[in-house]
Amino acid sequence: MITWLSLLILSLAAFRLTRLIVYDKITGFIRAPFFEVEEKWLDDGTVEETVTFKGRGLKRWIGELLRCHWCTGIWTSSFLCLGFYAAPSIFTPIMLILAVAGAAAIVEVVISYFI
Repeated sequence: MITWLSLLILSLAAFRLTRLIVYDKITGFIRAPFFEVEEKWLDDGTVEETVTFKGRGLKRWIGELLRCHWCTGIWTSSFLCLGFYAAPSIFTPIMLILAVAGAAAIVEVVISYFI
């Protein structure tokens, strides 16, 4: 049985790992072989993104997966849960680091909203 604290840590870790894979510049090299994003600034100040997927079949599927935070979230959550149960001594420190980073990101967004 999972405790509420473990669920919270897993949730925050999955949130942060998903964002790391899907959005962060530092992991752009993972996404680069599968798709390209072109940004265009519009007159109203918004940004329009055009995504061009590379390849077909499995390569395109991986690109679509890496572009979708909902899809990637399922896989990162599955990976973390499996690790949590199969190798807790290895995964617990990793999940804790990701969870703290995820909580810090949420706090930063909330503070930025009010400042």
